[in-house]
Amino acid sequence: MEKYLSQLNEAQLAPTIQMNGPMIVIAGAGSGKTRVLTYRIAYLMHKGIDPFNILSLTFTNKAAREMKERIASIVGQSEAKNLWMGTFHSVFAKILRIESDRLGYPANFTIYDAQDSQRLISSIIKEMGLDKELYKYKSVFSRISSYKNSLITVRAYFQNPELIEADTMARRPRIGDIYKEYVERCFKSGAMDFDDLLLKTNELLTRFPEVLAKYQDRFRYILVDEYQDTNHSQYLIVRALSDRFQNICVVGDDAQSIYAFRGANINNILNFQKDYDDVKMFRLEQNYRSTKTIVNAANSIIDKNETKLDKVVWTANDEGNKIKVNRSMTDGEEGRYVASTIFETKMNEQLNHSDFAILYRTNAQSRSMEDALRKRDIPYRIYGGLSFYQRKEIKDILSYLRIIINPSDEEALKRVINFPPRGIGQTTIDKLLIAANGYKRSIFEVMKHIDKTEVKINSGTKNKLMDFVTMVESFQVMNQNVNAFELADHVAKTTGLIKEFNKDTTPEGVAKVENIEELLNGIKDFVEEQREIADTTGSLTEFLEDVALATDLDNDTGEDDRVALMTIHLAKGLEFPYVFIVGLEEDLFPSAMSMNTRSELEEERRLFYVALTRAEKQAYLTYAVSRYRWGKLVDSDPSRFIQEIDEQYLDILTPIEERRMNPMLDANIFGDDVPNRNIRFKPAKQLPIQKKGATKLQGPAKVPVNTSKNLKPVSKTSGAEGGNLFDNKLIAGNIVKHLRFGKGEVLKIEGAGADTKAEIKFENGGNKNLLLRFAKLEVIG
Repeated sequence: MEKYLSQLNEAQLAPTIQMNGPMIVIAGAGSGKTRVLTYRIAYLMHKGIDPFNILSLTFTNKAAREMKERIASIVGQSEAKNLWMGTFHSVFAKILRIESDRLGYPANFTIYDAQDSQRLISSIIKEMGLDKELYKYKSVFSRISSYKNSLITVRAYFQNPELIEADTMARRPRIGDIYKEYVERCFKSGAMDFDDLLLKTNELLTRFPEVLAKYQDRFRYILVDEYQDTNHSQYLIVRALSDRFQNICVVGDDAQSIYAFRGANINNILNFQKDYDDVKMFRLEQNYRSTKTIVNAANSIIDKNETKLDKVVWTANDEGNKIKVNRSMTDGEEGRYVASTIFETKMNEQLNHSDFAILYRTNAQSRSMEDALRKRDIPYRIYGGLSFYQRKEIKDILSYLRIIINPSDEEALKRVINFPPRGIGQTTIDKLLIAANGYKRSIFEVMKHIDKTEVKINSGTKNKLMDFVTMVESFQVMNQNVNAFELADHVAKTTGLIKEFNKDTTPEGVAKVENIEELLNGIKDFVEEQREIADTTGSLTEFLEDVALATDLDNDTGEDDRVALMTIHLAKGLEFPYVFIVGLEEDLFPSAMSMNTRSELEEERRLFYVALTRAEKQAYLTYAVSRYRWGKLVDSDPSRFIQEIDEQYLDILTPIEERRMNPMLDANIFGDDVPNRNIRFKPAKQLPIQKKGATKLQGPAKVPVNTSKNLKPVSKTSGAEGGNLFDNKLIAGNIVKHLRFGKGEVLKIEGAGADTKAEIKFENGGNKNLLLRFAKLEVIG
């Protein structure tokens, strides 16, 4: 046996040395599937198979590079270079360049990215004189993309009355014409878009049998990684290429199929055995990554899915700690719990920041996590996206807020003067900039006094400039009377920013609106926290200063020891010793948009399975019982996924609360007494008389009328009757606990009644003056 094969266990060895015929490897999380693929290719080459006859398809260039490096270390660099290995798109682009003349394209055809395609579609819509509100270029691009991935060509589209009728009903009857013109313009430009790399490969193999025969003969051994993530177009290409020799090996895990929204079809892996004769099935069920507790908990959750292949993932690793489940009152408190747990665990266990990962369902959730990590000076890196405050839509709103405070802020002004579009073009902006430099004044001042300047601008544009000035000045007046949240909420709506982003119905567009909502939630949170501190107001100036100081820490210094923040989709294939899965609430995870059918819910459950199996040593599940949505505190239910895990694997740090129903009716309308059917007639004087001040009926104990789930000020939870607790009970020297600042010592008490405030020295926050009527304090000593 080759030396490298001795590194494989029995289950891994079997598929590695299986030479011929169709085979499927069901590989559980952390079971070493990449090693099997790599060693199988090396084994084939050792058995005399020419590397030119081996095709290995992966889903990321990173995976392809890593596999090639491993193979090179076994068989040598020169032989490894001859392998056809890479992503679907990169391998098929190579084939298309070789065969390009058959399809009428030059060998050096351009590959358009999404931005190139959208720009071209936008031009076509404009040239056709179509309504830009009905034919939004991003939506049209998304529609054309889905057609191509479903193998609906222009000809197929016009032969399908149902598609034409659907677009007509959506008030976009010219979609087909745009599609036709787009394809013709791409062809004329010698360009293919990303979707064409799959569509044109299918066309090539279908229209030219001799080309199909050529590549069938070349690719005698085909290996496909992450087969559960293939779409219909990719499936057909693999089917066609492998049809002659049928030496195809697909590797995947149905439990990790999480890309249906991108067109992935889980049936490709579920039905593999029906597509080929005498399929050999292998199972990699030993997990080398996680503890027994994590593996068994993950099994207990994925077992709830009805659509699955049979396998039992197990591990020989240690039992490990139970999965910790933490309930927080708000998303801000959830962030603080995560940050403090990372801080304490790192110190106690002598770990690196890079040992920790925070996983969430949507990018918008990073805001509360980032805020909490920054306040603890914990370095972090956002994967797959910009830091929350660096995202375009967030910078747009912050720029509006900045020019309210400082109209001379030139960069902020240039960013928003024509966004959303208000007919102030770049030529006008250039003229204003030149004039501002000439007069040594700000652009805003030049705009404000445009009639007194020599800037040559037509009257229509002047009116638009004055409208912008008036709008900003109205915001400045409003800023004198309202807090930061009320102003930011007003700005987001009045400027048309939310309306503009709502026009984009693609997943990216929806995410932008969610991010704006999350920013407003953050400002609301900031205002609420500032209310407690005696010498602050929660003003816009304070918020912008807080953000400016915070974002200074975001600069990437090249340091690699950082906590990883990412969506669960991005975490697939990665592993971390300590993993926090946050926001485990109904309608957030599982997502409200993914619960319409059983298949959608099962995909959400697979996504949770992927998240949990990223953890090596310890997993944390966190949720908030209330979360800000558009500035309003909304009650949340714990995710069903927490309850679906076998209890023996959980360490519930705080009891899981069932949702407390908020009655829509006032209890007073039903009266105070409960009628008794069996009551006997008694003299009137003996009838029960309600005493003055008696407590009114509040309903069943499990359904309290009180809707607030936040901690109450200690003055209202003490049970003291009449007066303020702090007038009598809180004294200098008391030890108190605060949700945000932690433990602290009361130094002195000042004022009386509603104005009573305490100076407290906190371990985390330093000295703070808190207004006691707002402060959420717990006296602990």
